[in-house]
Amino acid sequence: MKRNELIAVVGGVVLFAAACAPSKSVKMQQALSANETERFESKYTGPKRRIGVVEFENKSAYGQGRLGGAASDILITELVKSGKFIVVERDKMNKIMEEQKLQAQGAIDQQTAVQIGKIMGLEAIVTGSVSQFGVKKEGSDYLLAQSKQQVADVTVDIRLVDTQSGQVLMADSGKGQAKSKKKSFLGMGTKGGYDETLEGEALRASIVQFVDNIASQLNKKAWSCMIADASGEELYLNAGQDSGVKTGMKLVCYHQGAEIRDPRSNLVIGHREEYIGAAEVQRYCGDSGDCSIAKMLRAAGVTAKAHDICRLAK
Repeated sequence: MKRNELIAVVGGVVLFAAACAPSKSVKMQQALSANETERFESKYTGPKRRIGVVEFENKSAYGQGRLGGAASDILITELVKSGKFIVVERDKMNKIMEEQKLQAQGAIDQQTAVQIGKIMGLEAIVTGSVSQFGVKKEGSDYLLAQSKQQVADVTVDIRLVDTQSGQVLMADSGKGQAKSKKKSFLGMGTKGGYDETLEGEALRASIVQFVDNIASQLNKKAWSCMIADASGEELYLNAGQDSGVKTGMKLVCYHQGAEIRDPRSNLVIGHREEYIGAAEVQRYCGDSGDCSIAKMLRAAGVTAKAHDICRLAK
């Protein structure tokens, strides 16, 4: 930290002090998961998960028009940095949702999640909101020195939605705090108004803890991808080298049919599935880096087509 030393004489006494540049600290609190005891039981294995993040809703009275977008962008960055996910860009998500005349912000409903997952080939969608955000000022005044501090507190809530069933796999809440300190001596030192960087730092502190929780929950399900096209014994998959798919990988493929609904809640709990057969990844295809070709090893007489599902064989 840069120090500007100052010598003052008061009543014949020589005083040494320093006017310090602003200092910052960031604090995060443990996320509270609906599945608290199972959070880290499932370690990540296998190819990357393909997920989407919807622009978060800002329910706080602060920063209208920017906090929701900033929160979802930070989560996307952290998910990509983890190396465990293929994340669809928020702009692409918004465009598809706009074309389909679907809600593009906040908590999307079950039917929307399933529809978007089918269109974009996603395993899950993350929705969320900035539920609380506040900034307070703290400080102390002494005879010679002043100390001022800005403190930003934020709470972010997320939901992880399974795009095959529409069910909520995880509900999580994270809290973050960021502080910015400013000091002065005899009126000299750092002064200024609101420190806008506190917003991003507090948001990141609350969001970074979600990444492991999301990976843990998704890893309880078998990794899956979609068939983009089929020709004879060859299946063209929407996952390739970028997703961590390797040649020789064994898959089991299914055609998804009618929805299965819980008779009590009428919520979708799954789909009827018709076994297509077993397949093995042979090679990569296309220029996108996320396309591979699998060959049917054992066919059940059901014709594979676009939007059918292939899961990693156990």
